[in-house]
Amino acid sequence: MLKIAICDDDEYFLKKERALIKKYLEKNEYDYEIFTYTSGKKLLEEKEKITEYQIIFLDINMEEIDGMKTAEVIRKYSIDTYLVFVTAFITYAIEGYKVEAVRYLLKDDKCFNEAIIECFETILNKMNYREKKQFFEFQEGEKEISLKDIIYIESDLHKLIFHLTKGKIRKYTMYAKLNSINESLKECGFCRIHQSFLVNLKYVEKVERYKVELWNKKTLNIAKKRYSEVKSEFIYYRGSM
Repeated sequence: MLKIAICDDDEYFLKKERALIKKYLEKNEYDYEIFTYTSGKKLLEEKEKITEYQIIFLDINMEEIDGMKTAEVIRKYSIDTYLVFVTAFITYAIEGYKVEAVRYLLKDDKCFNEAIIECFETILNKMNYREKKQFFEFQEGEKEISLKDIIYIESDLHKLIFHLTKGKIRKYTMYAKLNSINESLKECGFCRIHQSFLVNLKYVEKVERYKVELWNKKTLNIAKKRYSEVKSEFIYYRGSM
């Protein structure tokens, strides 16, 4: 999952920037989270959590702590984060290279939309970011499935039923045991909540006593002996309950 932060004290432009980024990522079917901050001070209060962001968009001219100083502190926490300066002034462009900013975008540029797209394509190429996909031998034929499109996998006797978010067919079946794919998918954000269910944590809205509620309000049972482990995995995945 891509984790992106936007820091800008101009709330109008902050919303505009978020909308443009969201549009690009959804069009290209990326799994993502966007976090917004209205000051460098608020962003830096995250401390070590800053390292979770792969990409940070920073306004330079902000009160209290400007974007350049914010970037210098970010670099103390992470040298791998991609920094993008977004500002109305070009005078700081050279300074941006001191903190290894990957791009310097001007707010009043008529081609700002195109600049955002080019910026993301450059960064994602540098990251060598790829959608996680896997081939499965279904009864319906061999299919390459994006793992982020699997809501949950249900075990029914000797068959597995894949419940998907996309495609004309939203269910695929195969003859296999849940144990055979549990370990490989666990590393991709899936959680075994029951002998019969392997759930993609991306689609879990909340964990309650012995059940999970999915984003579509559907609930699935959690085995009592697994409840504490499921709750812990969900907290770790989301950062908070």
